[in-house]
Amino acid sequence: MNTTETNKAAHPCFDEKAKHTHARVHLPVAPQCNIQCNYCNRKYDCVNESRPGVTSTVLEPFQAFEYFRALNDKLDNLSVVGIAGPGDPFANPEETIETMRLIKAAYPEKIFCLSTNGLNLFPYIPRIAAIGVSHVTLTINAVDPDITAGVYKWVRFNKHVYRGREAARVLLAQQLKCIPELKAHGITVKINSVLIPGVNDEHLPEVSKFCAELGADIINCIPLIPTKDTPFENLPKPDNKMVFKVRHQASEFLPLMTHCARCRADAAGLLGHDLKDTHVMLKEFAQRQPFDEKERPYVAVGTQEGLLVNQHLGEIRTFYIFRQSPKGFQLVEERPAPGAGAGDSRWHNLAETMKDCRALLISGIGDNPKSIIGNTGIRIIEMTGLIDEGLEGVYNNRPIRSIARQDAFKCGSACRGNAQGCA
Repeated sequence: MNTTETNKAAHPCFDEKAKHTHARVHLPVAPQCNIQCNYCNRKYDCVNESRPGVTSTVLEPFQAFEYFRALNDKLDNLSVVGIAGPGDPFANPEETIETMRLIKAAYPEKIFCLSTNGLNLFPYIPRIAAIGVSHVTLTINAVDPDITAGVYKWVRFNKHVYRGREAARVLLAQQLKCIPELKAHGITVKINSVLIPGVNDEHLPEVSKFCAELGADIINCIPLIPTKDTPFENLPKPDNKMVFKVRHQASEFLPLMTHCARCRADAAGLLGHDLKDTHVMLKEFAQRQPFDEKERPYVAVGTQEGLLVNQHLGEIRTFYIFRQSPKGFQLVEERPAPGAGAGDSRWHNLAETMKDCRALLISGIGDNPKSIIGNTGIRIIEMTGLIDEGLEGVYNNRPIRSIARQDAFKCGSACRGNAQGCA
């Protein structure tokens, strides 16, 4: 099996078997959109809505990177990183590419995918291919300009707003040329088509045929979700008979995806079984501010002998403080830890002591001190192994192979970080 086939088999949206074993996350870093679909109404604040275009919040690239890192520590099977909005990734191209670049540098083994309307994708294809994006989903609802014109209210391209058939002409010209270009760069292409009764239901087999001829790999015919305050809010939802008929006809030209969960722009977990309460994590990371690396040049380490990361937070009496220099990683000082006792004040004092540190390398930590210290912007890395490996991860965005499992020290919410186990 070649690399492309291996990646395809591990992507839950492209392989139904993988949806039971491989988790994915959508990072909501793209709030702007360059088209207005007649079925779309993006709302950012309802955690009970599960449909494309919805997210609890929007993240900056550095916040998305930190959120992904925390989620990856939480999930052993997180294999796919996607950006699908809540607007369009290429109405926000720099945010999209910077997010992918940051994560790819630290987690090169992950599968990277994007979902876009394709209007502004073409000039960025070489860049996303160079980063390592292997899967792209294009939403193409029609290939006939007259039908396309009925799906969109407006299209904004090159700072000009188009409407009606002219909007359809501009959109189709940009979308369709992306398919062969993506394939030329070795990227797997999925077509998403929203099945809209009375608008494009009889036309979608032609979409499948046309896109297949251009080189697309798979198609997903998604039943319309009539959404309040949109031009299509009063259209009927496609019934099972219509969905089956259209999918059967489309499958004559392209393999069919039949297990789509119509994911939110901030979905995380297994397809169809999203993690609960990720909106809480998202909002916490959305409040984080970037730190000036000049103000936080150091990394604090819990170590017994100065070679290995091998101390739990609660047992550390002295932290080894390192920094990066042109000659490599250098030990700057040994810094005393605040004394035991004093409840949560101990961890607040420790955070103050470490305010010039960007990260803390330790072999274990309880939830309470982790929350207090982490909320000050210090990156907490639980690992066991060589100090240099941890420092490489922090300073050079390298993967840390010796990251400790979340349950390695059986620390629960009652743990005070004193290396004596949980109450």
